[in-house]
Amino acid sequence: MSRLAKKPIIIPEKTTVTFENRVMTVAGPKGTLTKEFSRPIIDIQIAEGEIILTPTDQEQFTLALWGTYASHIINMIEGVNNGFEKKLILEGVGYKIAVVGSQLEMALGFSHPVHMPIPEGIEVTVEKNTTTIKGIDKELVGAFAADVRAQKKPEPYKGKGMRYFDEIIRRKQGKKSA
Repeated sequence: MSRLAKKPIIIPEKTTVTFENRVMTVAGPKGTLTKEFSRPIIDIQIAEGEIILTPTDQEQFTLALWGTYASHIINMIEGVNNGFEKKLILEGVGYKIAVVGSQLEMALGFSHPVHMPIPEGIEVTVEKNTTTIKGIDKELVGAFAADVRAQKKPEPYKGKGMRYFDEIIRRKQGKKSA
């Protein structure tokens, strides 16, 4: 059972939440997010500044979705009020990253530069070797950060590559000379 979904979700000031035809729309100071909750096994009620989720039955799948729906709604409310941010650090001699127009251009030690289009609704800034990805949709920010990191994952011997700001790379010793 979900402990998260048992509590009512508080709607902050300056935020409007509507739920019609299984589609939830959350509007706040930073923008608007919509999400379709296609399965009608969780009853969603909006009343007096809070959202209450109740499962229609006690099956395991329903109870799992109960927490998932609550988590999605909380992330939508957090996103339109504060936004989300991921930081990536690029380490390695000769490795470069830059924002060129609506693309991310990277030199990652390959014979060619790597170009990635920046999705709509995401803001990317680069300072030296730190890339900051910001947006209101947590899923979109996390997925784009993962795609950028996947272009050159950090390696365990010298630590070269793209890593998250708070990620710790376990280093290996390497070859020993006789």
